[in-house]
Amino acid sequence: MKKLTAIIGMFALVSNTLHAQDIIKHRQYPQNYFRPPMDIAPQASGSFGELRATHFHGGDDYRTQQKINIPVYAVADGFVSRIRVQIGGGGNSVYLDHPNGYTSVYLHLESFNNELNAFIKAEQYKQKRFDVDLFLKPGQFNLKKGQLLANSGNTGGSAGPHLHFEIRDTKQQLPFNTQLFGLTFPDGIKPIIRGVTLYDLDNPIFDENTPRRHQTVKALANGNYSLAGSAPIPVNGKFGLGINTVDRRKGISFTYGVYSIELFLDNKNISTVLFEAIPFDKTRAIHSYIDYPYWKKSNVRVQKSFKQPGNPIDIYAQLDNSGVMELKDDQVHQVRYVVKDVQGNATEINFEVQRNTNYVVKNNPSNAGKYFNFLLENIYQADNVKVTIPKNTLYDNLNFTYSEGQKPANGYSQLHRVHNKFTPVFGSYTLSIRPTADLTKELYSKALLVSTDGGAQGGKYENGLVTASVRSFGDFYVAVDTIAPTITARNLVNNKNVSAQKQIDFTISDNLSGIQSFNAYIDGEWVLMKYDPKNRHIWHNFESNLGSGKHSFKLEVKDWKDNVRVYEASFTR
Repeated sequence: MKKLTAIIGMFALVSNTLHAQDIIKHRQYPQNYFRPPMDIAPQASGSFGELRATHFHGGDDYRTQQKINIPVYAVADGFVSRIRVQIGGGGNSVYLDHPNGYTSVYLHLESFNNELNAFIKAEQYKQKRFDVDLFLKPGQFNLKKGQLLANSGNTGGSAGPHLHFEIRDTKQQLPFNTQLFGLTFPDGIKPIIRGVTLYDLDNPIFDENTPRRHQTVKALANGNYSLAGSAPIPVNGKFGLGINTVDRRKGISFTYGVYSIELFLDNKNISTVLFEAIPFDKTRAIHSYIDYPYWKKSNVRVQKSFKQPGNPIDIYAQLDNSGVMELKDDQVHQVRYVVKDVQGNATEINFEVQRNTNYVVKNNPSNAGKYFNFLLENIYQADNVKVTIPKNTLYDNLNFTYSEGQKPANGYSQLHRVHNKFTPVFGSYTLSIRPTADLTKELYSKALLVSTDGGAQGGKYENGLVTASVRSFGDFYVAVDTIAPTITARNLVNNKNVSAQKQIDFTISDNLSGIQSFNAYIDGEWVLMKYDPKNRHIWHNFESNLGSGKHSFKLEVKDWKDNVRVYEASFTR
């Protein structure tokens, strides 16, 4: 009991709050087992469960004082189970398995400790590629708690220097909210409620035509919220609710994701969303969890408290009737939202709803198009297009629409409007488009599909169609990529003496299909080039065994349509 009291006291001290409440969780998490991954004061630039453009954030982002090379330490005893050097994504990352059944994960690193650096470099030369994904056996690289593991960085898809840190269940590779393990950030500020939205749901298909009534909120003196108007919101038929809410932390301008959102109708728990754990294979379902059509139109994320039938994610600790409500009498009913952060700081908003049969729902459903059942495979075919959507790819049933537009100036087909950009899909579907006659045989291998919103989608010409696997609806057409990537030397010209340089640098880019591969050679031998795609920067650090004298250098860059650019030069050292 004394130990428990001490832990609770420490938790209250770290969270810096006098009004924290208990949080909901489904398991007990070890406390004091893991240490912080860095020795600097913990500040977050991103939180677990935070709403990102294509996924729920799977870890906590630690700020690194806006610089790289902050030492990163093993948070507990363990062995290195995986090392990855990725182009984009997590960049340089390392996974550490611990005896208690958890794995700690560290992303966007600048470098690893000396032992790991040497091991990775040897593997890169062995495989003759920069990006590698290495799975290690227990005992190859053991680390003690607090031992240097790596240095923080800005590699991969990072938008600025930071450390992305996760704790996962080792067997399931399921990431948990790291603050549940006692690795907290200074807090003490309640979540903020920016708005509430009521949805009239008599039409069973949720889409951009679903009636939305956005409610203005106001802050109260006690830190809670109310609606700007005091009258009950009229409802007539089935309805659902959504909330626009974020978390804040003391002394920092960033906004964060909240931990839980509870919705009550007359004190009955209708919906409880919990950001305790998020499986990676379901994280794209964020597009169904939020009001996706409204986000695409306004860039505002409303978190729905009701669930579409095809949404596979399970972040609901409670969900009554899929979160859909209907009042059966004309009495005034009480609605309450309770929003908490992971340290238990809680914010509420209370308001009223009332059935009013005179209220006319402004419903304008679109029943045009072909009806698709989300549980089934759905196929649409016309003269110049074929759309094949696997079962469980849609979040809801769909009245699918299609039309053909004018041929784009740089296109090799008509423009094909495949439904619309306001309807998300969970997985990929197959899109095939028939090109026009100006796609000659010589261009077949260079053909691909292009989206007017998302750029190149890839694809292959076969049996008179260009076919690709795509992950969104929108406007598509056939294009060709016959242009090789560009290579621009930053600090090398032919016959240059580079004795004062530690590396040679280049900028590479591609006009359409994207960079597929790059290979460099000095005196005919493959050498390692490092690559940062967000800066289009590629470079080679000279090896210590490179002798003095004259050397030849060659860099080959290939795009996804096999167009190749070659840069060659000689240099002396």
